[in-house]
Amino acid sequence: MKHSMIMAILIDKRTDAAPEVQKILTEHGCIIKTRLGMHESSTCADEGMIILDLTADNTEVEALEAELNSIDGVNVKSMVLDFD
Repeated sequence: MKHSMIMAILIDKRTDAAPEVQKILTEHGCIIKTRLGMHESSTCADEGMIILDLTADNTEVEALEAELNSIDGVNVKSMVLDFD
């Protein structure tokens, strides 16, 4: 592995946005190598974050990011980690 594409998805209203986020992630499931979901469980906070490790080219990642960003209360950031 020479590089890795990481995507962070911040969801402000987890209970409202989760079904649509899940639908989009399922549609793009073939490019998701690892998925980690986090929220404050002691208070069952309505804000959550999903971290993805993706195996895709920039076009596929940009499409996924655009779809997720179109959901109210969802913000997405991506980065490439190079290990040269």
